[in-house]
Amino acid sequence: MRETKIIEYARNIILREIKSLNLLSENIDDNFCNIINILLDCEGKVVLTGIGKSGLIAKKISATLSSTGTPSFFLHPAEAIHGDIGALDKKDIVMAISTSGESGELIQIIPTFKLLAKKLIGITAKKDSQLAKYVDNLLTIPDIEEACHLNLAPSCSSTVTLAIGDAIALTLSWLRDFKYEDFAVRHPGGLIGKKLTLKIKDLMHTGEKIPSVNLDDSFKKVIVEISGKRLGCTGVFDDTGKFYGIITDGDLRRTLESYDNISELKAKDLMTKEPKVINENERALNGLILMERFKITNLFVVNDKNEISGIIHLHDILSSGLRL
Repeated sequence: MRETKIIEYARNIILREIKSLNLLSENIDDNFCNIINILLDCEGKVVLTGIGKSGLIAKKISATLSSTGTPSFFLHPAEAIHGDIGALDKKDIVMAISTSGESGELIQIIPTFKLLAKKLIGITAKKDSQLAKYVDNLLTIPDIEEACHLNLAPSCSSTVTLAIGDAIALTLSWLRDFKYEDFAVRHPGGLIGKKLTLKIKDLMHTGEKIPSVNLDDSFKKVIVEISGKRLGCTGVFDDTGKFYGIITDGDLRRTLESYDNISELKAKDLMTKEPKVINENERALNGLILMERFKITNLFVVNDKNEISGIIHLHDILSSGLRL
């Protein structure tokens, strides 16, 4: 019985926050467009500020702006009062967040923000608050009850503030034609960075490490080459270096099962013609996707002239930390 009530209460909290988000969505109007145009024309940085839970939300919005093409940083109101406001530039735009619009530390520093920054934008739920009176441009969020049973803990208000911040950041990113490559430059570490920046050429084996045999090489030489290079396969080439196919461990096993006199077999008799290849400038993630799709563990690599420049094994990609 108690578990049922807990589940019902938790769902009710989420439903109330969803209702808040729906109300926020309905209130997006031309004023939002005005704010976007102001931020789009900003020649400096977008500086987020706020205190308490609004400050935490402001930090997240600032981080999202920076990672999606709009330079930004967070400035704590209390620290700003004691000198950190010197980080502001006349080209910067300050975006101050306060649900009540009456946060003391924030209101105290507002006149200085107006003096040092290009513009001051406010985000609040109270149109008649002190913050609303001081700012150059105002963006209001729904003035609704919190999901907290005491109507005290920021929940619905912080959710809609975070959502409007995401809407601002991602709209600006879209208008700036922000691309995968731009995102990757700003996320050089971790899985996201690797997925977007790591190239096949960064992981592939080159030069003498590429397993290779001639079209007319013997079965024995094929085995020696595959065993020696330890990649589970070898490429098959002619005397000019032209690539004709691939021979894998699996091909050798199937041949042993099918032929009695393997001594007469040549590499050209064993190979799979026109195997899958990948360009060296492709993302390593694309190589992983290709291997997964065709259930293979090796890809020969070509350059822009369609010449073999390397080989990459599934383990090379997985060892880099990449995963689908």
